[in-house]
Formats: sequence, structure tokens, C-alpha cells
Amino acid sequence: MAAPFDLERLYDQHVQALFAFLLSFTRDEADTRDLLQELFIKLARRPDLLASVRDQRAFLLRLSHNLAIDLMRRRGARQRHYEQMAAESLDLFKSASEPDERAFHEALSAALGELPPEQRAVAHLKLWEGLTFEQIADLLGIPLNTAASRYRYALDKLRQRLRPLYDEIK
Repeated sequence: MAAPFDLERLYDQHVQALFAFLLSFTRDEADTRDLLQELFIKLARRPDLLASVRDQRAFLLRLSHNLAIDLMRRRGARQRHYEQMAAESLDLFKSASEPDERAFHEALSAALGELPPEQRAVAHLKLWEGLTFEQIADLLGIPLNTAASRYRYALDKLRQRLRPLYDEIK
């Protein structure tokens, strides 16, 4: 007999990672909360979605990504939304007490915001979620080489953007 579906446990185990991923993608806390609510309502209504899933986190990240894409499509203003995301700078890091560390976190948040959303999503999944390129490709529905190249381009842009700050504080 299968174990009963435990939505609360699932939420507790994955909500922080899902929130961080969606926030890095949407760059809007309200949209992120709405998407999380939509995701968990979907799971509550259809617990069978998880029946044959081997990696729950990867599956939930993929569902989250799909919901975020659907949100952008529903709005019908994808390019305007991307430009707005790039212009906004959200603090994705814990607050720092050291002025240099705080300045670096602010610069990194701004640099991440300047990345194209596709590169930002891959960079987030690789750096913060620790996923492999194969997992990222599967989650985002893109070829493996595309995931790897988006990550490489994102890192190149981040290095270029952050190099002056690094040189200044070292």
C-alpha cells in the first residue's frame, strides 16, 4: 500500500528552493507567491502527479518553471516583462553586516538582473540548486548543450560585470 500523500511535508521540504527559483525568474515577490500557491493547489487537487516521480525537487522545479512561463504568456507582454525584470534589482542574498560583502551582494543581484531570463534561470539552478546540466536541460525542456552554453554565457557576463568590484575589494 502506498504512503498517503503529505502535502504539508512536501511544502516544508521544497518551498524555500521553489521560492528562490521562482523569484530569480519572475523578479517579483507577489508573482512568486501566486505561482507557489498555484503549484500547491494543483498538487492538492492532483496528488497522482507525483506518483511515479523519482526526484520530487526536480519535478517541482519543472512545474514551477512551466507555471512561470504560462504566467508570462498570459500577460502577453513577454518582452516588456523581461525588460522590467532586468531593470529591477532584488536582493537574493541574506543581508550582510560587512560593507564590502553587502556591496558585493548588491552588485551580484544587479548583475543577475541584467542577465537574459533564460541564462538567469540556468545559473540559478546550477549555482543555488546544485543541479547538473542534464537535470537543468530536462527541467527547462531544452537540449543539454543549450543548458551548458547558457550557464557559460551567464558566468562570462557575471565575471565581466563583477570584475571591477572584485578588483576594488580584494
